[in-house]
Amino acid sequence: MNSTSANTLAHFVNGTLVAGESGRWGDVFDPATGDITARVPLASQQETARAIAAAAAAFPKWAETPPLHRARIMFKFKALIEQHADELSTLISSEHGKVFSDAKGELIRGLEVVEFVCGIPQLLKGEFAEQIGNGIDSWSMRQPLGVCAGITPFNFPAMVPMWMFPVAIASGNTFVLKPSERDPSTALRLAELLHEAGLPPGVFNVVNGDKEAVDTLLTDPRVAAVSFVGSTPVAEYIYATGAAHGKRVQALGGAKNHMVVLPDADMDQTVDNLVGAAYGSAGERCMAISVAVAVGEIADELVKRLAERARSLKIGPGTNPEAEMGPLVTRTHYDKVKGFVDLGVAEGAELVVDGRGFKLAKHEKGFFLGGCLFDKVLPAMRIYKEEIFGPVLCVVRVPDFDAAVELVNAHEFGNGTAIFTRNGNAAREFARRIQVGMVGINVPIPVPMAFHSFGGWKRSLFGDHSVHGPEGVRFYTKLKTVTARWPSGMASGNTFVMPTN
Repeated sequence: MNSTSANTLAHFVNGTLVAGESGRWGDVFDPATGDITARVPLASQQETARAIAAAAAAFPKWAETPPLHRARIMFKFKALIEQHADELSTLISSEHGKVFSDAKGELIRGLEVVEFVCGIPQLLKGEFAEQIGNGIDSWSMRQPLGVCAGITPFNFPAMVPMWMFPVAIASGNTFVLKPSERDPSTALRLAELLHEAGLPPGVFNVVNGDKEAVDTLLTDPRVAAVSFVGSTPVAEYIYATGAAHGKRVQALGGAKNHMVVLPDADMDQTVDNLVGAAYGSAGERCMAISVAVAVGEIADELVKRLAERARSLKIGPGTNPEAEMGPLVTRTHYDKVKGFVDLGVAEGAELVVDGRGFKLAKHEKGFFLGGCLFDKVLPAMRIYKEEIFGPVLCVVRVPDFDAAVELVNAHEFGNGTAIFTRNGNAAREFARRIQVGMVGINVPIPVPMAFHSFGGWKRSLFGDHSVHGPEGVRFYTKLKTVTARWPSGMASGNTFVMPTN
């Protein structure tokens, strides 16, 4: 399919689909075939500002809507997602490339956030202290910020936006979402379902675009808070620019997630989990395991088994129910990941499994890359230091547990990590000493459930709050504390000193 026959997408503003006006367009591909399936409008500053204006106009009434009423809309939204789960999962798979079962898993993890905020009346409750002084009571409350914005990546077109907007909206804010222009259709469909659930026009808006739309969201004074997930250089830019314009910002950046494998680990369990964590979703996960840290004498056996599994990966389009791994999202990203494999060879790492020559019959123009496995990777190599975001697993050999901890802690990223062992003391020490925000013990991808919060350390997170869960509610609300005394309990006369009773 060429661009002239592709589906034309739109924005979603003030409760309705709105055609693009900028004259600038992006191409959306079917990664399995390489065909252009849709044209997405790239919003201008003026178009983005109109979405912000719609959200700003809707905010006062929505903020005054009782939390219980907001929760009931979330309940209806939850039911609609469940009703349209297969449709949404197919949409995710068709534009991202991940296999259908993985797309459905992503959707469910996003749905869990909606389930969490169905309890928003309880989550917004403040605290009360009686008689803090003579005749004086004090209490706190959490109130919405205003217009909030989300800027989200291509790798989770449903889950990552749903980390943000359900929490923000249920807390009484209005929202403008700028999804990835690589797979925007899921966000537009979620907007339609929210509208069908009874969300008032203007409370949730979707603006497709690129840097022009992003910069508008970061600088417009009507936007109170910005949430972002993506690469570290962009996260740092988002944080610095948004904060400089007086906004509350949470910006989640890159990752280089390590799995430490101790000699006593169950080898079958370890290999099964490591292969899925490294090659699932073609490695396009911010929590993918991209470094296996082989401790001591386990290294040779681990590499041998990983190589067998990497060579036998079932690779195919997302529509193939037997496929374990699909294509990369675009040709540009394919070229970038392949370039990292070329670089690793040039740097002297041992390429045990080379997926660069993989071709799928009848899908020769698709963006498929076979699983790649490097051994004897050194910390000075770029393939170790930089985020590849593809089906490339690096094995680093270390002599002992302390060296493994030192290796992980020395990396600039601190998003997620895992340890596989039967030794409870080693696992406890690892969890305590490791400088990473999310830790798995015999769990390869330790993404917290919705009633906890997701966030890394070091250069994997800019800002003070993680996303969704209790931290998400705190991010999307501001604390107000009231101290009250009524006239019958007030002393007469002027008071010029700090009150102490």
